[in-house]
Amino acid sequence: MKAGFIGLGRMGSGMAANLLKAGHEITVYNRTTSKMKTLVEQGAHQAAQVKDACRGEAVITMLANDAAVESIAFGDGGMTDNLGKGAIHISMSTISVELSERLAAAHAEAGQRFVAAPVFGRPEAAAAAKLFIVAAGAPDAVEACVPLFEALGQRTFNFGDNPQAANMVKLSGNFLIAATIEALGEAMALVGKAGVDRGQYVDFLTSTLFNAPIYKIYGRMIAEQQFEPAGFAAPLGYKDMRLTLAAADALRVPMPLASLLRDRFLTLFAHGGENLDWSAIARLAAEDAGQQRQGPG
Repeated sequence: MKAGFIGLGRMGSGMAANLLKAGHEITVYNRTTSKMKTLVEQGAHQAAQVKDACRGEAVITMLANDAAVESIAFGDGGMTDNLGKGAIHISMSTISVELSERLAAAHAEAGQRFVAAPVFGRPEAAAAAKLFIVAAGAPDAVEACVPLFEALGQRTFNFGDNPQAANMVKLSGNFLIAATIEALGEAMALVGKAGVDRGQYVDFLTSTLFNAPIYKIYGRMIAEQQFEPAGFAAPLGYKDMRLTLAAADALRVPMPLASLLRDRFLTLFAHGGENLDWSAIARLAAEDAGQQRQGPG
């Protein structure tokens, strides 16, 4: 397919590279132009402006937050003004349900299509084309995106015709990951203060009832205090908890644990942890227990 790709951070750069490897014709755009260089060397076209990335059948956005997506979609020379009739905006980053609704309406009014397709997986999964993709949108639009999804992930889950459903699934999933990180942090603070080796403890967990990627990845990071460099920066985790709570507020769903997690991120930031991986909230439990910080981060 001929497609644009906007947003070349740690996730987007690997994703765009995989689309090129799969033979798609990709035009890349990023505000920091130096991030386009490697992909251009791999065969991508470089867009000087957003509109230059909107000339194909689809354009993918992989951006940090709602404000970034809004500026690309609705700003002067943005996507809604420049995508062709019937072309598809594929939003693959974590955005609010409210913004997803606005994007769907705006693209429909412009004669374009909108698919929400946020992903689960850290940068290493993006680079290895091992993402899990949560897609929702009109059936014909989602079907048209399949060749792109196949180049990016190991499996795509279709959550129906309403794009906002995919965003809700993504937010709820990130809430569950953050809750797991907090639980691991508290459990390791307990056993660590009792003198149990944290690495051995994680090996035990992940060899028995907790044999799941989320426990393996984050358990090892927490045990080794490896919070730098940030694969998923703490401010993004904080943003996702705020978006989860906003969605819960709109639906009148109490989420006390999500409120706790939001405050954990604020505590981390108050102690200078804004540049760390979001899993660094787990170290707060050990500090609360009076344990001296160990290792990186």
